[in-house]
Formats: sequence, structure tokens, C-alpha cells
Amino acid sequence: SVRARETLGRSRWWQVAAAAIMMALVSPYQYVWSSIEGPLAADLSIPLPALGLVFTLFVGFQSLSQFPIGWWRDTHGPRLISFAAGILAGGGYVGLAYATEVWQLYVLYSLGAVGVGIVYTVAVNTALKWFPDRRGLTTGIGTMAFAAGSALFIPYVRANATVAGYSTVLRNMGVLIGVGVIVGALILRDPPEDWTKKPAESTTSSNYSEAQGRREYRWQEMVRTWQFWLLLMMFTLVNTAGLMLTAKGVSLAQQFGLSAAIATASAMVLALVGGLSRILVGGLSDRVDRRLTIAVTAMLCGVGMFVLVWAGLLGSQWGFVAAVIVATFFWSPQFALFPSIVGDYYGQSQSSTNYALVYLGKVGGGLFGGVIAGVLITMTGWSTTFLLGGILAVCAGLGALVLRPPQPT
Repeated sequence: SVRARETLGRSRWWQVAAAAIMMALVSPYQYVWSSIEGPLAADLSIPLPALGLVFTLFVGFQSLSQFPIGWWRDTHGPRLISFAAGILAGGGYVGLAYATEVWQLYVLYSLGAVGVGIVYTVAVNTALKWFPDRRGLTTGIGTMAFAAGSALFIPYVRANATVAGYSTVLRNMGVLIGVGVIVGALILRDPPEDWTKKPAESTTSSNYSEAQGRREYRWQEMVRTWQFWLLLMMFTLVNTAGLMLTAKGVSLAQQFGLSAAIATASAMVLALVGGLSRILVGGLSDRVDRRLTIAVTAMLCGVGMFVLVWAGLLGSQWGFVAAVIVATFFWSPQFALFPSIVGDYYGQSQSSTNYALVYLGKVGGGLFGGVIAGVLITMTGWSTTFLLGGILAVCAGLGALVLRPPQPT
């Protein structure tokens, strides 16, 4: 903390605060789309399924752009690329207000997705670089803001999500996103290169203490370690379960004949519980073994998926909601735990690039949890598919038990 004040002239927590606010501002791209796609489709006189590709493109561009973004951020710092994020993310929403063709929606949302990818990469790795002693807590704060920040936008969007009013909503949100991200970029900067060579006199992080003296890995070196491939596989498996629940949980409740209120409650707790758990579990992982934290949480996510099916088969309304809470509470923190363990194992200087490669597991998880899960539901049924998702999450947890820090060669 003392070194940060000497370097920045202020507390290093301002870096995390700025990053978290930027994350909250761009969160509508992922979490508010379902509220605006209806008015967009009606205004363009196209069937709603025609917009299904928009969200798929968002996930793809947001995830796949993070590797080149991470390289730029590690090489040139966070400020300039964050300015670009403000223009892309803000301009994407403003442009949607004037779109007249469906292809324009595809292009604008994809450009906005790149802006979201920039903010996500910058925010997560700002925490990793400035807080090697509290990686879990600070990445948890940033990713929590991305998960729960949309709650600030949803009431405004829902109240004005009409054909007549949505264009004004999009313009206002676009301006707010653009200006807010650009202002946040003015605050961000990276620590000096010798930041971890003189650690604070006291720290509560066992993971940080163990990581001292380890080499800094470039991505070319990281991909030659077996730990990277195991982390990538684990991240894919646990996200298959989590994204399956996110995308199809409400439909599962309806398939079991549960009430509309229960389906709505299930959707609401996903965002609220997911955001809270990232801070709680992320902070806990700074004080205990991070590898074991991943193992336990991933397996408990799988258990939650099993209980979800069991409660649905029994017709237990609130048992179903409780299972959604359990599965979400233990899946969502993976977005704080995995960047933290990448920093523990491979260092902080190239953390943006390195975690971007592990984050590709979200693309695989989205593919398996979305498209492939839909095929399996048709072939084997809802219960079998969700039980398989639970098994994959448990396998991810078991994988964590064999993880060990890479040994320098």
C-alpha cells in the first residue's frame, strides 16, 4: 500500500474501483440483450429468431478478442486501448438506435463486443497486476461488477423497452457507457516492473507468499506446460455446466411443470448470487489454497446440478430455486479463481495474454452448454443433459486436485 501511494499518489484501490465501474457500465451487452431484442425485432419487422445470431456473435467476439487485446495491454499498458473500448462499446449502443437492417445489428453488436472484451481484459488484469497479495478478492470485485452491474440498467430498460422508446434508451446508455469507460481509462495505469520484488511487509495471502520467486512466463512458454492445458480443459468443463444453467435453466423449470414465478425467481438469483459469490469465494481463496478452492467449488457446482434435476423430478418448487442458488454460487467464482491461479502460476507481467488463452474455455463452454446441449436435449432429454453437465463440473473439480505449480526448466 505504501509503495502504491508513492507510485500513484493515491491508494491502489482506486485502480480496482475504476476497473469495476467500467465493467458495470459494459455489462448490459451480456445481461440486458434479452430486454431489447424484442423491440428491435418489432421495429425492423423481422422474426425474433432472426436475432439469435446477435448474441452468439457477442460471445464469440468478446471471448476471442481477448488474446490480441491482452498482448497489447501487457505491451503498451491499459490506457490507450481502454479509450478504444469506450468508443466501441459506447458507439455500438448508439449505432443500434439508428440501425435499419439486421446485418447492421450483427456488425454493431460485434464491435461493441470487442469493446466489452477490452474492458474485461483490462479490468481483470488491473487487479492481478496491482494486487498480487489479494488476487482472488480484487478479481472477484471486478467480475462481480460485470455480473451484477446490469441490475442498475434493467429497471430503466424494462420501463422503456417499447418500439417507440427503445432507441432513446440505447442512445442514452451508449453515451453513458462511452463517457464512463473513457473517464475510467484516465485513472488506469500499470505498476512498475519491480512491483513484486519488494512485497509488503505483511500479507494474508498464502498463495501470494508461495508465488514469490517464480519466473514470469510468456504465453509461448505457458502453452508448453501441462498445467495450462489442464486449466483450459477445467475452465471449459465447469463453464459448460454454468452456461447451460444460465441459458436453459428457465426452460428446464418449465419442462418440469414448475410455476412461472419459480422460473422468474431462478433467473433473478442467477445474477444476484453469481455476483456476490465472486467476491466471497474469491476473497476466501486468497487465504486458503486456491487449487483446493477451485476443486471444491467446481464439484459443488456439479452437486447443485444433480439436485436441480432431482428437485425438478419431485416437483419441488423451492427446492429447484435452492439448487439454482447452489449451482450458481459455486460456478460463478470460477471467473475470479481462474485468473488468480494463472497469476499465481505464471506471474503478473504477461497475465493479460496468459489468462486470455485460458478464457477461451468460455467459448467451448458456451458451445457445449448452448448448441450441443440443445442437440443432447432432443436426443436424450432434459434430465440426462443436465446430469451430464453436473458430471462435467465434478470432473473439472477432480482435475484441480492434480494441479501443481509449473517447475522452471
